[in-house]
Amino acid sequence: MSKKQPVVSTSFSYETLEETLDVKVKRDGETIGIPKEIAFQENRVSLTPDAVAVLVSNGHSVMVEHNAGDASHFRDKEYSDAGAKIVHSREEVFKAPILLKSAPVIEEDLPLLQMNQIIISPLHLSVLEHKVLCEMMKKKVTAISFENLKDDTDSYPIVRSMSEIAGSAVMLIAGQYLGSANHGKGILLGGISGIAPAKVVIIGAGIVGEYAARTALSLGASVKVFDNNVSRLIRLQNTIGHRLWTSVIEPKLLAKQLRTCEVAVGCVTNESGRAPLIVTEEMVSGMRPGAVIIDASIDRGGCFETSEVTSHESPIFMKYGVIHYCVPNIPSGFARTASQAISNVLMPLLIEAGDEGGLENLAWHQVHLRNGFYLFKGHLTNFYLSQRFDLKYTDLNLLIASQR
Repeated sequence: MSKKQPVVSTSFSYETLEETLDVKVKRDGETIGIPKEIAFQENRVSLTPDAVAVLVSNGHSVMVEHNAGDASHFRDKEYSDAGAKIVHSREEVFKAPILLKSAPVIEEDLPLLQMNQIIISPLHLSVLEHKVLCEMMKKKVTAISFENLKDDTDSYPIVRSMSEIAGSAVMLIAGQYLGSANHGKGILLGGISGIAPAKVVIIGAGIVGEYAARTALSLGASVKVFDNNVSRLIRLQNTIGHRLWTSVIEPKLLAKQLRTCEVAVGCVTNESGRAPLIVTEEMVSGMRPGAVIIDASIDRGGCFETSEVTSHESPIFMKYGVIHYCVPNIPSGFARTASQAISNVLMPLLIEAGDEGGLENLAWHQVHLRNGFYLFKGHLTNFYLSQRFDLKYTDLNLLIASQR
């Protein structure tokens, strides 16, 4: 019997076929914990109920400690309605693989930290302790700081939002402490018709300085701005929209202006590490009694030599007859606005990290995020911290590359 020959088709179809897309496999969501802060007079919360609802709808689980949002006027019921699990045990919320804190990690948190945990929180260099950092390293924690977190435009979104709040707030605070009820000079910050306005000196032309200048000008004060970065002074002039008195920081000229001012605001920043000391003790001693100093750089150590960290409960102290306001977390006094600003940054970041299979994978693809890491699986990746605490520094780029 002869074998049957296979039939070969010679007809072809040239019709357009549907495109086949590569669809990502849906991963299991992460569990995110939001504890109630117990230190630093912290009133903010890292995620609002609306942000929690978005994360839950994207497959994530969120645990919120009882009353964590109360100081920001976000109630447990709002979080529960958004899909979060309300827990009454601090130990339980700290078991979450990802922990979102609106205050830095403190000594009381250390026994509750988990191995290989991811923590996103502020760093607050001025109050960071060696013991806290070492314990986090032992537990192989991956830590990201609010202060150093960058977006794809190479800017610092949380820092900018907090700086806008702080800049607007410092002038309101200054106006309050110039009043007689707070042992001030009894001067109205803006002045009125026929009376010269109060004189405000702002040191630093960054975002805090810009918003402080805007607020002071809108109140009618006379504003003088110092910064050693001329391009920043030019940007400040352009963004505010009219001419300002500006100068580079010359010690003699600065001391002269401080002697006659009612308010001095320090908002000098440094790309990494401590803020530079600009105003000496001698300059402060020459200021008028009853003048107000607001050191908005106190988060990074302060730019006035006489500055000492204060709190929201006891925000001021007197030195040389000058009122010093040195609260390291000014935005916490405007907690609801600040919480919404933080949440607007963290919620999209967490969704994107979930889609990429974790923050470590996201950092591999998005190089700008690496700037925010100061610990990576227990390795210290912030050079300034390694110098300050005499700890071993490891390059984050090498660590991430070695994980691939």
